[in-house]
Amino acid sequence: MRISQLVANLECEVIGPDCDVQGLQYDSRLIQPGELFFAIRGFKVDGHEFVQHAVDRGAVAVVVEEQQSLSQSITQIIVSDSRVAMGEMAAAYYGYPGDHLRVIGITGTNGKTTTTYLIKAILQQAGYKVGLIGTIQNLIGTEVIPAKRTTPESLDLQRLLAEMVAKQVDYVVMEVSSHALELKRTAGLEFDIGVFTNLTQDHLDFHHDFSHYFQAKSRLFTDLARRQCKTRKAAVINFDDSFGLQMAAQSSAPVYSYGVNQYSQFHADNIAVTPKGVKYDLVTPLGSVALSLQLTGKFNIYNSLAASAACFAEGVSLQDIKIGLESVSGVPGRFELVNEGQDFTVLVDYAHTPDSMANVLQTARNLTSQRVIVVFGAGGDRDRTKRPLMGEVAARYSDYAVITSDNPRSEDPEQICRDIEQGIPHGFAYTTIINRSQAIEYAIRLAKPGDVVIIAGKGHETYQEFADRTIAFDDRAEARRVLKEL
Repeated sequence: MRISQLVANLECEVIGPDCDVQGLQYDSRLIQPGELFFAIRGFKVDGHEFVQHAVDRGAVAVVVEEQQSLSQSITQIIVSDSRVAMGEMAAAYYGYPGDHLRVIGITGTNGKTTTTYLIKAILQQAGYKVGLIGTIQNLIGTEVIPAKRTTPESLDLQRLLAEMVAKQVDYVVMEVSSHALELKRTAGLEFDIGVFTNLTQDHLDFHHDFSHYFQAKSRLFTDLARRQCKTRKAAVINFDDSFGLQMAAQSSAPVYSYGVNQYSQFHADNIAVTPKGVKYDLVTPLGSVALSLQLTGKFNIYNSLAASAACFAEGVSLQDIKIGLESVSGVPGRFELVNEGQDFTVLVDYAHTPDSMANVLQTARNLTSQRVIVVFGAGGDRDRTKRPLMGEVAARYSDYAVITSDNPRSEDPEQICRDIEQGIPHGFAYTTIINRSQAIEYAIRLAKPGDVVIIAGKGHETYQEFADRTIAFDDRAEARRVLKEL
């Protein structure tokens, strides 16, 4: 594609000839002759430092925020924001694949992953081929593509969407993180449906305060009707969340509300939460239907309501919504049962915020009249202020806690655990075991008949990140090993 075609819808200054571009890259080490390089300003590294390296490797053009002095003359595209330019130009390069798909984006602190899987199941039941982009993995129908981050960089995202179009996908359901919205990873993509799950404390190391965190999330809804290539837009908002009404006010598209406590268009009546699942009557503008989900916990009522409202907005029948929701037996690392025939319950969950851990522990409490034992830590190089809050939550909703290492990254895991301990009130029973494998084993060996052991924080992850290395580590596999020994 020629440069003039790539920048047709972009405000920029082009210095140099209008040449053909054979590919796009934002990593100078991957540049092949004839490709274009995007210089992206990161938090640790500035891509402008590698423009000359990209040119030396054969780049025929570069996108920069200020003109560069280079050893040879090539085309320079000067833009105000390289991240926005990358999204818009990548969309153009791949033929605006999002315009050929129905795109549903889910944002919020908790529940994004499960909600994407529920929407995917409903749409498949309705006869559509569905792509999924999220934390655990990316899917094109049943084809699995590993996920590096919750929402890919805009160039990788547009490439993936183009592959979905080529494979005749009808819908893409994707998690949209606050980082992605702040860092313009969805630039060049038009959403049809935006879903808001909730907003609780997380990522304040990145967003600094709740106001900026909210503003990042709200971009999904303020931008819904910005481009007009598509019609039939909708925002699906949790009205039970304290930020729900504010988020609805930000929407440029019609709002579909859902909730349990506040009046909403999609709500749950006659709720029954059992260890085997959730039952309730789904009430919608077109009538109600009885649901019997294989997923348990009040939080999954909200996830299923969000999925129902999103699919209803797309014209899916109540019967297909019912069958789709009831077909989902579980989501990897989300309240996932580890069963080796023991007489107590072991569950692995991704909960890594105070709110999500409270939800998981309260659900566990409803599953047993015996003890709830929780194993958890907190990630390094992330929001430090939530650590004592997680300690406080553990003390409030469990009977015994084992504090351990999560993904310490560059931080001292012992210091992270001490930060958590600051929130635990005097007299609460807990122990600290830094080695996560030993912590899991200790908690499981401590369990008695009828107890529930929650291993929280990492869920589906199969690794543990330290300052100098990343090791293979899976909470589910560790739990299974101990249970087999028992």
